[in-house]
Amino acid sequence: MTVHEKFMYRSLDEIRADIDKFGIELPILDDLGPLKSPISMKGTTIPNSIGIHPMEGCDGTDRGGPSDLTFRRYERFARGGAGLLWFEATAVVEEGRANPRQLYICEENKDQLKRLLDDTMEVVRQEYGQDHKPYTVVQLTHSGRYSKPEGKPAPIIATRNPYLGRNLPEDYPLITDDELKRLEDIFVEAACMAREIGFDAVDIKACHGYLNSELLSGFTREGDYGGSFENRTRFLLNIVDKIKDRLGDELDITLRLNAYDSVPYPYGWGVDREDFLVPDLTEPIRLVKILHNKGIELINISTGNPYYNPHVGRPYDMGYYTPPEHPLVGTARMLDIIRQIQESVPDMKVMATGFSWLREFAPYIAAGGIQKGWFSIAGFGRQSLAYPDFAKDILTKGIMDRKKSCIACSKCSEIMRDGGRAGCVIKDAKIYAPIYREGRKGKPPIDGSRVAHHV
Repeated sequence: MTVHEKFMYRSLDEIRADIDKFGIELPILDDLGPLKSPISMKGTTIPNSIGIHPMEGCDGTDRGGPSDLTFRRYERFARGGAGLLWFEATAVVEEGRANPRQLYICEENKDQLKRLLDDTMEVVRQEYGQDHKPYTVVQLTHSGRYSKPEGKPAPIIATRNPYLGRNLPEDYPLITDDELKRLEDIFVEAACMAREIGFDAVDIKACHGYLNSELLSGFTREGDYGGSFENRTRFLLNIVDKIKDRLGDELDITLRLNAYDSVPYPYGWGVDREDFLVPDLTEPIRLVKILHNKGIELINISTGNPYYNPHVGRPYDMGYYTPPEHPLVGTARMLDIIRQIQESVPDMKVMATGFSWLREFAPYIAAGGIQKGWFSIAGFGRQSLAYPDFAKDILTKGIMDRKKSCIACSKCSEIMRDGGRAGCVIKDAKIYAPIYREGRKGKPPIDGSRVAHHV
C-alpha cells in the first residue's frame, strides 16, 4: 500500500478519528453555508468566502507577458466561481524573475497584463453576469536567492543562510542597503502600473524565502535592513508607506506573508529559538498588527519554504520526498497558526491555506474554520490547477467531486523544477502530461524515499 492510498480518507468520520488519534484540532462543519458568505472591505464586496491563491504557471513569454497558456489558466479560474482571484507572482525587475517565463510588470508588458485582467473579468461577466465581481490581487515579487531570469541560478541574497545557500561561496555578495532603497521605489512604480491595469489590490510578496521574506529572517544581516525587528521589517513597511503616499485609497495593499519558516534560528522567521519545529508567532503577529494599523484589511498567511521543506506549506503524501509527519498534522499546524493570526487582528480579513490535500473534504473544514472565526476566506492553491471549478461545485452543488480533486502528487511542482510550464499533470493531462514527460527526459527517477532537508 502506498503512502497516498494509506492516507486517502473515505469519510469525515475517518478524519475525525485521526483528529482524536493525533490530539489535534480541526474545525469541521457539515453546513457549507459560511463559504457562500460575502466579505465586505472598504466598500468593496467579495462575493463569497472562497479564494484562489497566486498559482504561478511559469508560462509567460520570454519578455514577461502572458502567453496563450496564461490566458487559458485564468479563463478557467474565472469560470470557477471563486470570490477572490489572486494573480500569480509577477516580477518587478528583470533580474528578480524566478524563471525565464515568469510574468514581469513593466511598461512594455502593461497592456498585455491589462488584457489578461480584462479578458478574465469578461469571462466572469459572461459566466455569472454583473452581480458577481471577484476581487483581484496581483502579487508583486522579487525572487531573491531563487532568481533565475535566464534559466540558470542567479541568486540575489539578503542574508547568509547555511540551510538555504549551500552552493554559494562564503563571500557571495549581499544585496546592499542602497539597492534595497532603490528597489522600494520600483515596487511603488509597479503598484502604480497595477492600479492603471485595473487590479483591486497589490500583494507585496513576503513568503516562501523570496527576497522580502528573507529580509524578515535577516537576524544576522548588518545595516538598515537587518538585525532588529524594525530593520528587518523596514523594506516591507517602507513599500507600504510609499504606495499609500502615492496612491492613497486608489489601490488596496495586501501581502502573502510567511508566519512560520520552519528554518532554524537565526535564519528562520516565526520560529522558536530553541526548537525551530515549533512556531513562535510573536514577531509575525507584531508585524500584522502594524500592517493593520496602516490600513491593510486583508492578509494571506502561508508557512514553510518550497525549496527546503515544502510539506510545511503544502501537506502531501506523494512526492519527491516522504514527509516526516502525517499530512493531517501539518494541516492542523498551519490552520492553527492562521487561527492565531486572525484572533490577533479580529477586524482584519485573513485568508487561509492548507486545504488542497484534504481533497473533497476540504470545504467542510474551510466552512468550519470560517464559522469558528479561525479565518475569513478559504484559499485554494494546487486544487485550483486540478479542479478550477471547485468553487462553483461547492456553492451550487454543496460538494466537491472526488474524481476532479487534486491528489497532492506534487507533479505541478516537479514541472517547475524541471523548467517547464506548470499545471495539473493528472487532471489536465492533455496539456500538461506531455510537458511533464518532456521535462523528465534524461533525468533520474524521483526518489520518494528522500526526506526533507531539516529532518
